[in-house]
Amino acid sequence: MSKTSANSMWGGRFSAGPDAIMEAINASIEFDKRLAPQDIAGSRAHAAMLAVCGIISEADAKAIDAGLVQVQDEITRGDFAFSTALEDIHMNVEARLREIIGAPAGRLHTARSRNDQVALDFRLWVREQCDAAIAGLEALMRAFLGQAEAGADWVMPGFTHLQTAQPVTWGHHMLAYVEMFARDKSRFEDARRRMNECPLGAAALAGTSFPIDRHATAAVLGFDRPTANSLDSVSDRDFALEFLSSSAICATHLSRFAEELVIWSSAQFRFVRMSDRFSTGSSIMPQKRNPDAAELLRAKLGRILGATVALFTVIKGLPLTYSKDMQEDKEQVFDAADTLMLGLAAMEGMVRDLTTNREALEAAASAGFSTATDLADWLVRELDLPFREAHHVTGALVKLAEDKGCDLPDLSLAEMQKTHGQITEAVYSVLGVQNSVASRTSYGGTAPENVRARVAHWKEVLG
Repeated sequence: MSKTSANSMWGGRFSAGPDAIMEAINASIEFDKRLAPQDIAGSRAHAAMLAVCGIISEADAKAIDAGLVQVQDEITRGDFAFSTALEDIHMNVEARLREIIGAPAGRLHTARSRNDQVALDFRLWVREQCDAAIAGLEALMRAFLGQAEAGADWVMPGFTHLQTAQPVTWGHHMLAYVEMFARDKSRFEDARRRMNECPLGAAALAGTSFPIDRHATAAVLGFDRPTANSLDSVSDRDFALEFLSSSAICATHLSRFAEELVIWSSAQFRFVRMSDRFSTGSSIMPQKRNPDAAELLRAKLGRILGATVALFTVIKGLPLTYSKDMQEDKEQVFDAADTLMLGLAAMEGMVRDLTTNREALEAAASAGFSTATDLADWLVRELDLPFREAHHVTGALVKLAEDKGCDLPDLSLAEMQKTHGQITEAVYSVLGVQNSVASRTSYGGTAPENVRARVAHWKEVLG
């Protein structure tokens, strides 16, 4: 199609086609063609509503619908020729529809604008991505639940500052990520609920004088209701910002566990072994098993966070209503959505394939005086010491063990009593790591019984 004929889609005001540079900067078809299914679904709903309301004839509506189905089939088969001269997905579809059905195609754009059309298409697409993210998160949560159930009573070190702090269970650590990803899931669900209003019918910005039925098109397209303000309808991109923000938080959680996998799979830790599916070798060092998938996933957050900042930057200075700046909203969201779904799928695979070195975990849990807090708690409970005094006594015993090159359970009772004479043989009941984790029965604690109960809860929730 020539530039002049493409220009005719705009109307009669312009006498010349766009300059090549203007065409390049103005066109969005290379990326917004992803919105074709949503654009066609919106147009089919709009045409059907126009006919029901008596704005166009039933014959024209049927011709439009059949033509749009053909356009969709051509796009699905890869037979559709997208044109940069036609700028965007809306004009590409409409131009092809005109070629197929002729004059009735010109009636499709009655009572709407590209402004409400793109707001609808983009919102439909983002809504689908929320659904995909929710499904991906549920699959990932199930993978973590599998690890948690298998290792409900496996002991490992809990860390603060990446230093051994207190013993915890492997299952409890896995459940921490279940809780994180459950919050991510709820964020996408909340965002989806808020975005589930239909902007179609807001037209350019002020609504339309045609007697349209916006509630009907909203219902057909699966929305809860139409948007209530035409100005807000065409200028709102909160749904995209919320999707990106939720994606960035979710990717942060993915990155945190990816970092743990990198650390845990190292020769210095040997806590886990990643499967061959998610590891690579070195070109010159045959002994290497590199956790490349985890490292790449850790880096993917940058893309999603960058997309989030970019869209906030685009939107922040725009007066109502539509400005061409908004064309820069989609590439950021498309890339972030693709990256997030890849990350969720990769992490699910890594977690399902993960092999745990239970012996290394327990050995590490037993090192670094990890039961020192248990000792201090015992002094408070059994000897009625103020916690600060118990903390001091425990610190002195830790120093003694350090000087002797042993752990707290290896100190003799006589040595302990030199620090505090009331300590009894019963103190050894709390110094083993297994005893430590078993005692942490407070709600949300690491005790195996808690872990198993929480696993059962989440399995029921996820179905």
